Amino acid sequence: MKVIIIGAGEVGYHIADILSKEKQDVILVDRDEERLNELAETLDVMTLHGSGSSPEVLKKAGLAEADMVIAVTDSDETNMVACLLASTQSRVSFKIARIRNPELDEYSAIFGKDHLNINLCINPEREAVKNALDLIEFPGATEVTDFHDGRIKLIGFPVLSSAVTGKTLQQLRGIHPDSKMLITSIIRDEMLIEPKGDSVIRENDYFFAVAAAEEAKELLRIFGRKTEPARRIVIMGGGNTGRMLAEALEGKGVAVKIIEKRKDRCRFLAEKLDRTVVLHGDGTSQDLLQEENIRDMDVFAAVTNDEEANILGALLAKRLGVKKTLALINRVEYMPLVSRVGIDGVINPRHAAISKILHYVRRGKIVSAAPLHDERVEAFEVVALETSEITSRPVKDIAFPPGTIVGAVIRGDQMMIASGDTVIRPGDHVIIFTFRSSIPQVEKILMVKLEYFE
Repeated sequence: MKVIIIGAGEVGYHIADILSKEKQDVILVDRDEERLNELAETLDVMTLHGSGSSPEVLKKAGLAEADMVIAVTDSDETNMVACLLASTQSRVSFKIARIRNPELDEYSAIFGKDHLNINLCINPEREAVKNALDLIEFPGATEVTDFHDGRIKLIGFPVLSSAVTGKTLQQLRGIHPDSKMLITSIIRDEMLIEPKGDSVIRENDYFFAVAAAEEAKELLRIFGRKTEPARRIVIMGGGNTGRMLAEALEGKGVAVKIIEKRKDRCRFLAEKLDRTVVLHGDGTSQDLLQEENIRDMDVFAAVTNDEEANILGALLAKRLGVKKTLALINRVEYMPLVSRVGIDGVINPRHAAISKILHYVRRGKIVSAAPLHDERVEAFEVVALETSEITSRPVKDIAFPPGTIVGAVIRGDQMMIASGDTVIRPGDHVIIFTFRSSIPQVEKILMVKLEYFE
């Protein structure tokens, strides 16, 4: 597959990294020549200096032969023009654009087939809000990923000292035989461990577990994590993310305060929001947080565009007594550090953007895909094809690469936590976890067998 990626920021860089490691033909276009030179040293991709909205630049990039264009610059206009130019090439099967301006939501028809013909529009702020709402709904979780329209939850959380530490996973199953959950991955001392029955649960382990949505809070309770609902929330940052999060929380009847530095933005927020209290000030100010009784709040969500400020604000709020802290963080290198330093949840819009893009890139009938934690593991939902190697045989007999786990099988309205004896049928939705390095092998197993066409 030939893919043109326009924009060498965080999303563009990581998509290029993923695709190049999977032997895709990738060319990365950006106006920042210094940035491209830096990335050329670490990525096995071609780079091209220039604007993604330039017909001449896209021609040099090989637009006529491209299968996919992914426009993820910081400019909505550049991304839309790039996809419009790609639409003139019949060979370009998929066009993906990052669109951040919330005002364009009212004019979504322009992205359809009759106009720009964009297959997927990604709004990072909107994805961040969805992420934050999940973390607020499940207070004990550090990461939450939805599958099968939210019916399946993948929960990431650190293990603290509790009744389960020191027990094996097999013993845990014996204590809670009716619990519909499956531990899919364990991270211990930065090492990824495949969970087995005799795996011992240790304090400071980081677990990923899959469960039905209605069972997710019970899963967290079993591991000693908090599950009380949040009623009072402080949001640090009144940008698009903060505003949309406040609007969503107002709809849920939650008491919300926003702290914003810019006075003119405070006036704008006060006009647009119905019940949210808007405070002009610095969310990293200890005096301000104490004045607002932060110790009595359930959640402090730092969602500014400054990752360092988000981390600092969340740590300060935690030290002052707030029950749960969330921080918006894009950089993957920060992810493993967050729970260690006292931040309870990570809002990662880049993960969400990459997940949606991977849906279009992955072969086989992929419904959704999500990179996890520090991105060494990926989880995805696939529809089992009639003649693929995963159907009509027990899971234990499928030749998956080491470390690959079938977490759940959805058949109609029935959700089953998979075991070695589970048989996948054609049309089942299957949640699979595997190491990123194993993705090409797993994709081959998911594809239709060649003899089907003979």
